[in-house]
Amino acid sequence: MARADGDDRRFDTPKGLGRSGSPLRLSGDRDRFGRFTEVVARGMGTPWFLLGLTVFVAAWMLWNTLAPANLQFDRADYGFIALTLMLSLQASYAAPLILLAQNRQDDRDRVQIEQDRQRAERNLADTEYLAREVVALRIAVRDLASKDFIRQELRQVLDELDRRDDEDTANGS
Repeated sequence: MARADGDDRRFDTPKGLGRSGSPLRLSGDRDRFGRFTEVVARGMGTPWFLLGLTVFVAAWMLWNTLAPANLQFDRADYGFIALTLMLSLQASYAAPLILLAQNRQDDRDRVQIEQDRQRAERNLADTEYLAREVVALRIAVRDLASKDFIRQELRQVLDELDRRDDEDTANGS
């Protein structure tokens, strides 16, 4: 999203960090790796991932425990060494990917908080302006003549005219 002043930073990029300063240069979209980490972190945080991993580990252990010895590839006698290595490798990649995704979310949260703060300041300024306008209108309305006042004045004028007509009729007749 480009701005009018030529600054092409996005709102999901932390303030002070340019997108061009990234050590990872992927062809096309420079933010692809960051989105990949978020997809992985979201996937690992689901019940389906845990269920799938549990089924995979259970199947692995069952196969290597109950299958004929010549078909077993990771024997239980040795403590499922290959399974342990695979799970350790998965964990060693999962932790940094989750931290990267969390850092990106923190950056987005910081931007959102700043936008909320600015919006709150604008709302406060608008509210103060409207309050001043309401006070000015109250003062202006207080100086205006009410309907009752105008009716009373008109009645007095009509009474005065009626009185003059009565006097003119009494004097002229």
